[in-house]
Amino acid sequence: MEHYKTTILLIDDHPMLRNGVKQLINTMPDFQVVGETGHGNEGITLAEQLEPDIILLDINMNDVNGLDILRHLRAKNISSRIIMFTVSDDREDIITALKTGADGYLLKDMEPEDFLKSLQEVMNGKLMMDGPVSHIILNYMRGEEQTTNQTHDVQLLTPREYEIFNLLVQGLSNKLIAKELDIVESTVKVHVKSIFKKLNFKSRMEMTVWYLQSGNKA
Repeated sequence: MEHYKTTILLIDDHPMLRNGVKQLINTMPDFQVVGETGHGNEGITLAEQLEPDIILLDINMNDVNGLDILRHLRAKNISSRIIMFTVSDDREDIITALKTGADGYLLKDMEPEDFLKSLQEVMNGKLMMDGPVSHIILNYMRGEEQTTNQTHDVQLLTPREYEIFNLLVQGLSNKLIAKELDIVESTVKVHVKSIFKKLNFKSRMEMTVWYLQSGNKA
């Protein structure tokens, strides 16, 4: 039986940090760095070509802002889980990343063992967020619900969409959902897009945070 590895693309314009992160990831047999770049435009090209399971994306890039890269990739319906990996703990950066479609937000000053643990946890369907980041996001989500009265009615979903929704909030990637349901990945992408539209979500992270806040009663 073929051993499945979680594929990762690194987009960061600091060569030494990028090399250190790659070496750290390579100590884990279940992960494989399949691409890396220090240029935003090249990162976009690699993301579209490789569609890795995870993209680790810096915000403060020299040529293209990481949040603009995120917007572009989400507009292209890239199925990768995009994790912002940055020094910025600015609330506006965190909220903008969430609203733009980031699937996680990690700070670069975290301990190496915590970073590896975060990557391992994403395989188990958990959110990739630092503690302080999660508090900012949860507070934002509570305020957003109160001010917009936005509804997320899962009853709008078809039976198949609801099935995929339950796998999404468990953290499964499009590839793994396709494998679980024995359907092609392109079909999963269509359903995911429809789920986001019906439930008024822009990212898996936003949807999963709401799901956890609702007490898993969706």
